[in-house]
Amino acid sequence: MKEKNTPSFYDFSVTSIKGETIDLDKFMGKVILVVNTASKCGYTPQYEGLEELFQKYKDDGFVVLGFPCNQFGNQESGDEDEIQEFCQVNYGVSFPMFAKIDVNGSKTHPLFVYLKKQLGGFLGSRIKWNFTKFLIDRNGKPFKRYAPIVAPDKLEPEIKQLLQECMDTVPIA
Repeated sequence: MKEKNTPSFYDFSVTSIKGETIDLDKFMGKVILVVNTASKCGYTPQYEGLEELFQKYKDDGFVVLGFPCNQFGNQESGDEDEIQEFCQVNYGVSFPMFAKIDVNGSKTHPLFVYLKKQLGGFLGSRIKWNFTKFLIDRNGKPFKRYAPIVAPDKLEPEIKQLLQECMDTVPIA
């Protein structure tokens, strides 16, 4: 994380599924949906809905960021190459995917420490399962957290709302 008094979403760096360091300020000005994912989960078919949302709104400034996680029932046991191939072959995923991370426990990725602190869950901040979703507004402010059971298409009204908000308040990169 870059040095700053109060961290923001844009202060974090993550590792892409191909091993490259990505600064999240690359997504400044976009509406962002952060999702912890898994390839062998009952919610895995949500990849299809996530890709549909990405395709529908990417030209309007929307992006989905997928973070594979193997902390729930060993549902993401493959390596990054296997994960990427699975997502592309089975669901046509073209949104950015990242290296496997922990979302709970002592090795929680700093981004998820931040997101959980900003948007605690219904029964506390701990992430309960794969496909927990965090919607971030154009200013990098965490807007809303969604449980794994919430299908991607149910997020569309709030995504549209955030996309339509005035661009005057977007920070200049």
